[in-house]
Amino acid sequence: MTTFWNNKKVIVTGGAGFLGSFVIAKLKERGATDIYIPLIEDYDLTSHADIKRLFDLTLEGIDPANVVIIHLAANVGGIGANREHPAEFFYDNLMMGVELMHQAWQRGVGKFTAIGTVCAYPKFTPVPFKEDDLWIGYPEETNAPYGLAKKMMLVQSEAYRQQYAFNSIYLLPVNLYGPRDNFNLETSHVIPALIRKAIEAQERGDKELVVWGDGSPTREFLYVEDAADGIVTATETYNASDPVNLGSGYEIPIKDLAEMIARLTGFEGSLIWDTDKPNGQPRRGLDVARAKEYFGWEAKVPFEEGMRRTIEWYKENREHVPAKDDLC
Repeated sequence: MTTFWNNKKVIVTGGAGFLGSFVIAKLKERGATDIYIPLIEDYDLTSHADIKRLFDLTLEGIDPANVVIIHLAANVGGIGANREHPAEFFYDNLMMGVELMHQAWQRGVGKFTAIGTVCAYPKFTPVPFKEDDLWIGYPEETNAPYGLAKKMMLVQSEAYRQQYAFNSIYLLPVNLYGPRDNFNLETSHVIPALIRKAIEAQERGDKELVVWGDGSPTREFLYVEDAADGIVTATETYNASDPVNLGSGYEIPIKDLAEMIARLTGFEGSLIWDTDKPNGQPRRGLDVARAKEYFGWEAKVPFEEGMRRTIEWYKENREHVPAKDDLC
């Protein structure tokens, strides 16, 4: 528990989503009692009018200096979704961030936590990715529109602090995974997609499981509960616009990841690599020293333990996951 959240109203965009559900739980754990989640059915966060209506409702009769916004909402997907909808990913994510932060400043909101993406890093950033290297090149092409749109919140955060002394922070979580993830094969990321494919392939008795790419790229993953803890901790204690990575510090090749998932799900067939499909960024691993230095945070859940929890959750809840065509 901490006194930071006393008398604070917290608006969490994306609070009904995967990461958002864990952030809400962590906020309550830390003592926040007045939390508002603007649902997508009620607000289009790319709309000036809808954001104005959101603030008209939630700020009525309260001191805006006691309001905290945690902006998690995003239009996001895996490599396939990024290739099919680059314009949507660019426009939606850019407009949500720009308009929400601008109106928050206009209203005198006390603090704004912007959640960026590891996709903002240049394609050939030296590993581990350091925050100071964010501008040394262009992002990996398949997710550049999404990554650049989210990166503009960093520019906005720095500009608004410089000109208006607006208190906003910018965090860069690496790829997340965990219970309640998106297991819809049309839009899911690599871990939930492989978990679902492996379990279903084993149940069908398939001898082979097709995986995108050649298995050579590396990725770092952060357990979602750790990510939520990092976001809430930074919101409580960090007050500068320097970007901060949130990661586990553990980098794994996709080949090893696929083999781990096969082992943990019990899939007994062979993995077949579809090299006609894109690999994405060659390597992805973060330097996580700044988070520890600036606000004393580091990840706690070991990767294989987090994977076991994620697989167990999916097995117990799979009947609630929408059935979609497998796009491989």
